[in-house]
Amino acid sequence: MRHHHTALICSNYTISKKFYTEILGFTILGEYYRAERQSYKLDLGIGQDYVLELFSFPNPPPRMTQPEACGLRHIAFAITDPVAYRATLQAKGVACEAIRTDEYTGKLFFFIRDPDGLPIEFYQE
Repeated sequence: MRHHHTALICSNYTISKKFYTEILGFTILGEYYRAERQSYKLDLGIGQDYVLELFSFPNPPPRMTQPEACGLRHIAFAITDPVAYRATLQAKGVACEAIRTDEYTGKLFFFIRDPDGLPIEFYQE
């Protein structure tokens, strides 16, 4: 077994599409409008590896982020250089948390939030 993809529901499709493609650099693998659901489905990849499925639905309820609730806590992506990648994101106007060190592995990581407040972790390979 292996991970196939993670699905996210966004509140504003245009803003989230721009964030994941133009800011984070995901590749659009497929984009579909489903009229019967008034919903977009956007398949996103890292290169050609399918990793995220972004949905829009009319009036989705807000995500419980603070305080943390049961369910998905965050998504994480492996990167080679957290310091450089954080600086790249900050130059694009993304608010980034401080870089921390994993007490168990000694690896560096930091978090950002997507347009809907979903925590995204970038973890040193």
